[in-house]
Amino acid sequence: MSQENTQTALAEQVDWEKINGLVPAIVQNVASGQVLMLGYMNQEALEKTQKTGQVTFWSRSKERLWTKGETSGNVLELKQIRLDCDRDTLLVQANPIGPTCHLGDLTCFGEDSLDDPSMVFLHRLEQVLASRRGSDSDSSYTASLFAKGTKRISQKVGEEGVEVALAATSGDKEELINESADLIYHLTVLLLDQGFSLADVAEKLKERHK
Repeated sequence: MSQENTQTALAEQVDWEKINGLVPAIVQNVASGQVLMLGYMNQEALEKTQKTGQVTFWSRSKERLWTKGETSGNVLELKQIRLDCDRDTLLVQANPIGPTCHLGDLTCFGEDSLDDPSMVFLHRLEQVLASRRGSDSDSSYTASLFAKGTKRISQKVGEEGVEVALAATSGDKEELINESADLIYHLTVLLLDQGFSLADVAEKLKERHK
């Protein structure tokens, strides 16, 4: 099925009459699963979202189409849209470029309002580490690692991998967790250094699982 036919098919499945032409759209971070925001789409907004690849809503206050990030640049890159069983709510999975909330938070529901599920925390940590790249090397350990380059970061990953193996061999469970945390931290920095993310690793694992 062509992309145009796919767009038409989804728009036709929505029960627009039931919801007076405006469907709630829950936006979820495709990498972490974190709920980012709630917006509303009419049929035109839905079709524009699918056509452009950037999440677009119908602004009830402005009474016009509104593409998230059209002013701030903090857009939501569309990955997938699903319609619920009652055909009156959309789940929009997207890759957020920058914070979603206009207050500067990653989510419109507040960064500290709920305890983060583990994968959400890892994604947030990854964003913090990425923000350190190019910073003053004296300002943080992460910034100094990026400044030292790929060879040094790779060396640290190797060292931490050995420490994890030694902790497991010795039966020291607490040390195993500590060293594993160090390994994941340094591996995340290495992935970012090479232009990748933990999500890329997850995608490969999903591919192998299939």
